[in-house]
Amino acid sequence: MEKKILVLGAGMVGGAMALDLSKDERFEVTVVDYNAEALAKVAAAGKVQVLHRDLKDPATVRELAGAFDMVVNAVPGFMGFQTFKAVIQAGRDIVDISFFIEDPFTADEMAREQNVTAVMDCGVAPGMCNVLIGDAHHLLDTTENVVYYVGGLPELREWPYEYKAVFSPVDVLEEYTRPARFIVGGTTVVKPALSDPELMNFPGVGTLEAFNTDGLRSFTGNRFLFKGGGHCWRSQDTSYRSYFQPAVPELEIHRK
Repeated sequence: MEKKILVLGAGMVGGAMALDLSKDERFEVTVVDYNAEALAKVAAAGKVQVLHRDLKDPATVRELAGAFDMVVNAVPGFMGFQTFKAVIQAGRDIVDISFFIEDPFTADEMAREQNVTAVMDCGVAPGMCNVLIGDAHHLLDTTENVVYYVGGLPELREWPYEYKAVFSPVDVLEEYTRPARFIVGGTTVVKPALSDPELMNFPGVGTLEAFNTDGLRSFTGNRFLFKGGGHCWRSQDTSYRSYFQPAVPELEIHRK
C-alpha cells in the first residue's frame, strides 16, 4: 500500500523533494502551493499531484495534513513555525526544512501529546550534513572534532554578490540579518550576522569569504556561509544596509 505524502511548498527545494519522492513506488506524492506557475512546473516534471491552496492559514494546513500519512514542510521561514505546529496539531509526522527563527523545541510537548515524530531543520545544512557527520562518527573509533563548510556557489561568479540563491530568497536574506547563535566553550553566544569574516582559499575554486550565520540555530552550532571574497563587505555597504543589515542586538552571552 502506497504511503501518502504531502509536500507543503513547490519552490526550488519543495518542488525538487516532491519529484524525488515521486520516483519511489512506495509513495503517492501531492504538493501544495499558492503559486500556480510553480505547481504547473512540478506537475509537468514528474508523477506528482498538485493542489492550489493558501498555506498561510493554519486551519487549511491542519485540514490538508489530516488526509495524508506524512508531511514535508518546505514553506518560507516566516510562515514555517505556524505551519510546523499546524501539522503536529493534525497528528501527522513531519519533516521540516523551513528556516523559521522560533525555537522548534517549544512544540515538543505538543508533539508528544499527539504521538508525532517531528524532524526539523532537515535540509542540506543543517540536515544532510548532520546525517553524514553522524554516519562518520559511527564508523570511527572516536570523534574529537567536526568542521564543515557550506554555501551557495554559482557556476559563474558575478558582481556584486557572486552568490547563487539555492533556496527561498526571503530566507537567504535571513542569513544576512538574523543574529547568529552558536556555542563557545559550553556557553551559548549570539553575534551579528556577517560577523568574524575570514578568507579561505580552495584550489580550483579560488578565495572565498566565510562569516557567521544562524544556519544551525536548532543545533546551536556555528556555521560559516561562503561567498566570493569581499561579499560580506559589499552586503554591509551603507547603500544596502537598510535592506540587508537591520539593527541586531549587541553580543549576548547566555549561561546554561
